[in-house]
Amino acid sequence: MFERFTKDARAVVRGAVEHSERLGAETVEEGHLLLALLDREGSRGSFALMSLGLTGRARESVERMLAEVRRRGGLSRADADALSGLGIDVAEIVSRVEQAHGVGALGGDSKDKGWWSGRRTFTRGAKETLEKSLRIALGLRDRHIGDEHILLALTARPGVAAEALEDHGVTYETVTRVLYGGGEAKAG
Repeated sequence: MFERFTKDARAVVRGAVEHSERLGAETVEEGHLLLALLDREGSRGSFALMSLGLTGRARESVERMLAEVRRRGGLSRADADALSGLGIDVAEIVSRVEQAHGVGALGGDSKDKGWWSGRRTFTRGAKETLEKSLRIALGLRDRHIGDEHILLALTARPGVAAEALEDHGVTYETVTRVLYGGGEAKAG
């Protein structure tokens, strides 16, 4: 599948790996794909994000949200709300775990990396996002998978990245409108 990726899409995947390494994560997650997309300039995906106002301060907000999710052990707001409906206070659990084991203990990253081969694997969600980008490209009759398809896939799948994007008005519908018509701006 990777051979069908444009240079921009490949740069997003490589950037996601770099964000994973920089943040000390053992795996590459959807949030890392989103951060890598936010790094891009001069691509269709970056055009859509810029057109929808996701720049500068909004990027900082997304980074803070992703850090908070990591602190909660990867639970999205929807996950935390569902648990709250069952009477489980995620904030209280995080607080107690951090009191006992230190801040970020639920982040899942082991300090002992001795067993690790050095190659980061992609989480199931990140893999499914990349697979979804292929399905989206095929559905739009695009020959190659671009970073815009990764962006669309992130907005189409439930999860942390979609929540972060939606908080800034970036949804599947708004990205589609900007990229493929029906809106004022259209990427070329």
